[in-house]
Amino acid sequence: MTSERARFQRGVLVRTDGEAEAAIPSMGEIGLQQFAPYLLNRISARWNANMAEALRAHDMTTTKMRILAVLSISSGLTVNELSVFAVTEQSTMSRTLDGMEEQGFIRRQPRPDDMRVREVHITEAGRSAFARVWPMVYEMFVRMFEGIDDDEYQAFAKTLHKVLANIRRHDI
Repeated sequence: MTSERARFQRGVLVRTDGEAEAAIPSMGEIGLQQFAPYLLNRISARWNANMAEALRAHDMTTTKMRILAVLSISSGLTVNELSVFAVTEQSTMSRTLDGMEEQGFIRRQPRPDDMRVREVHITEAGRSAFARVWPMVYEMFVRMFEGIDDDEYQAFAKTLHKVLANIRRHDI
């Protein structure tokens, strides 16, 4: 990535090339409705609030649902890997995993080739718990993208992957 900033068609991102700061648009010129980080935060906050409310009826938290979702696809992750994929702080992850282990949703075991590393695995009870909430999660996902066709969704996801690559701190 170069130090130069790319230019969007609407001038939201401008090339500075070391020129005076006056060359960059102000927040007022961009506007909140065109400032992607603001929009991403609003969407994420609303999604998380709606999800937390819907999951309460299933005696589940958003963090537990994320952990079960990740493990349903890729069981045997370390706590660090799971923290990244489930977008959860490691301290919160450890406490949540303690409770999930007591509920029988997950089990932690040493990695066969390195006994110092513990892997987290989903259990059948965990798979069943996730299967109960997945239809509701999927319905919320579909509603969120109402009026957006498949090509738009694919372009949106591709753009998000590029943005994630630009700000990523982890390889995963």
